[in-house]
Amino acid sequence: MRSEPQAGDYRPDTPISTLAPWLSDPVMAAGFPQHSLRFRNHRWAPAVGLESLSDDQWIDHFGRFQPLAGNLERPLALRYHGHQFRHYNPDIGDGRGFLFAQMRDSADRLLDLGTKGSGVTPYSRDGDGRLTLKGAVREIMATEMLEALGVYTSKTFSVIETGEELWRGDEPSPTRSAVLLRLSHGHIRIGTFQRLRAYEDAEHMAALVDYCLAQFPGPPPPEDAPGRDEPAIRLLHQVVERMADLAASYMVAGFVHGVLNSDNMNVSGESFDYGPWRWLPQWDPRFTAAYFDHSGLYAFGRQPEAILWNCQQLAVSLRLLAETEPLVFALERFGGLYQQAMARRFCWRLGVTPQCLDTEMKLITAAEKHMVESGQAPDALFFTHRNGRDAPADEFGDLLRTYAATDAADHPLWQDDAPPTLVIDEVERVWAAIAENDDWSPLADKVAAIRRLGDALGEPPQPAGHNRA
Repeated sequence: MRSEPQAGDYRPDTPISTLAPWLSDPVMAAGFPQHSLRFRNHRWAPAVGLESLSDDQWIDHFGRFQPLAGNLERPLALRYHGHQFRHYNPDIGDGRGFLFAQMRDSADRLLDLGTKGSGVTPYSRDGDGRLTLKGAVREIMATEMLEALGVYTSKTFSVIETGEELWRGDEPSPTRSAVLLRLSHGHIRIGTFQRLRAYEDAEHMAALVDYCLAQFPGPPPPEDAPGRDEPAIRLLHQVVERMADLAASYMVAGFVHGVLNSDNMNVSGESFDYGPWRWLPQWDPRFTAAYFDHSGLYAFGRQPEAILWNCQQLAVSLRLLAETEPLVFALERFGGLYQQAMARRFCWRLGVTPQCLDTEMKLITAAEKHMVESGQAPDALFFTHRNGRDAPADEFGDLLRTYAATDAADHPLWQDDAPPTLVIDEVERVWAAIAENDDWSPLADKVAAIRRLGDALGEPPQPAGHNRA
């Protein structure tokens, strides 16, 4: 079974304040004409001691943005640069969101509450700083499914409908508006480092490295790693490990993020910022999520390459503090770490006991061939053959029959006719009920079904030395 987040007291802690003068700008939230609470995360609110808030108090803090006790007095719009579809852009930053609060959970990990759709900031450019309600509903579903499938992701903490009419080129307009809160372990992006590199600001770069090492701790580099005691080198090793695991988690989930720009890469290793995402309807490495990704740069099968490329941009930034050789050594670990994560996660989702890396790589290759030839989607493959059952009469089936099941007792979900999915037709079905009839029950049912899937899968295996929610 999947373990529930451990309840704890509300413990405000704002270490970002020491970096704030050069990392952010204080901003104010927009004033909204209405506040209708549409989603509060009863699974994660206890972890930060906020479950006891009444709905009115919840709206005051997460719709009107009255500060939480002992927390940030004003929200902070974070500054960063980034590569967007491989083109460097120095004119970005938090354009429709801000960091609202920081606190500790029961395991003493730092957690951030950050917004989406909370109004204009100095980095909004020509945008209105708002979020469509459909975008918020999509993010609820994406984060719930990714969490269930073992992806290290931000959590959708709150969604409040705000009563404005928005005009968008990619949605029927006017459309409804919302403000969303994300819960995550951090909001420091690769693009945050790129900005300091552009300004050749080594002093603040060193301070940012120290902040990340303190707030997002991880295992030390390998014993043979050159420069392993240097803070910048230690950080890059940790980020490479996290990103290799993130890339593998996307592939095993059959998930396409859609916009893997360096400003969308969190050095904590968390997936976040969900826009045009999709789940694969069938196995296709060329499948893209974003209609504007004309070259397929962020296609499903190219996601590991894209994530490694972003790690390389972090290494380029860290050249302010470190020599090239130890940075390259850290980057060269990505491929092996990615294969290990693929093997670990693939066996976990199939519900079988791992054997060895070479055998797992053959199993994955055979499974991909089976999906291409059969037209079977990843969700269906893992569901149909959970615990090695119903092995097909092909190379994948032959290999699968050599594996032992891991489940001591089957969860009732595996006896259902099919698993819950989030292919685009399902997403649109849930949204249509809200848009046409203001019926939120299909969304509630979908979230419940996804959480049941998470319970059936249990906890994903984590890399050695990692402790992440």
